[in-house]
Amino acid sequence: MTTLTNPQVKRGRDKAKTRKTLRKIALNGTAVVLFIATIFPVYWMVTTAFKTNDQIFTTEFIPFPTSFTFEHLDRVLSEGVAGNSIWLYLRNSAIVALGTVAVGAVFSLLAATAVSRFRFKGRTSFLITLLIVQMVPAEALLIPLFLSVKRLGLYDQLLGLIVVNVGLTLPFGIWMLRTFVAAVPKSLEEAAWIDGASRFTTFWKVLFPLVAPGLVATSIFSFITAWNELIFALVLMSDPSGYTMPVALQYFFGQRGTDWGAIMASSTLMTIPVIVFFLLVQRRMVSGLVAGAVKG
Repeated sequence: MTTLTNPQVKRGRDKAKTRKTLRKIALNGTAVVLFIATIFPVYWMVTTAFKTNDQIFTTEFIPFPTSFTFEHLDRVLSEGVAGNSIWLYLRNSAIVALGTVAVGAVFSLLAATAVSRFRFKGRTSFLITLLIVQMVPAEALLIPLFLSVKRLGLYDQLLGLIVVNVGLTLPFGIWMLRTFVAAVPKSLEEAAWIDGASRFTTFWKVLFPLVAPGLVATSIFSFITAWNELIFALVLMSDPSGYTMPVALQYFFGQRGTDWGAIMASSTLMTIPVIVFFLLVQRRMVSGLVAGAVKG
């Protein structure tokens, strides 16, 4: 039997420590590169919103504006788009996005609970249909949805956009929440039933707090999808006063040129509500992870 000497043991430990350090450096370096690649477009958008036209259209690389200007932001806020205030488009986007989140969250949670907790005929077919719907491009559904919205009398109404966005985000929401609901032990609900709780009380007091993180995650996805949606908002709305922000941004792309300063200023304003929404709901995501715990 070979016995390792102290120098050999020390060299082995040093090699293991070196490998661990190199691995940590590689992982941290990769994370930094991914972070820069992700945040750079946002950084460039915000800085361009405060650059002068000379700095925007120059061939030189200007990472940071040498002289700040609020010209583009003032023009967007004062002149608006297509004769309407920019706040009108932000309000329309907020109504559509929040309406999509509210309606989609209710239906997603109920449907996910049904397919996870009950066994019924057609359950597997329903789940497969959700996957198939996710594979279909949204553009392929444009004409059928347009005809359906027109037939329901929801054309040129924000309610029509909410209904369409709910339909687009619902399959993903059901699949994601289904995983969260399935992860909750049934024994928790059975214990509540033994204590005399009704099904609704069990759902609200036991299941809902534990599924809340998944509900927040799907809400963030639904909000961003509805907030950034362009094609359906452009086709299903004919009155400019009912346009959402993505549609309003199209007015800055003209035949004679593109007003990049106004686009970046409007895009910066459009990004703020998404950040605010995420900051508001991420607390619920964290608190939901520890809610509903069972005491021993």
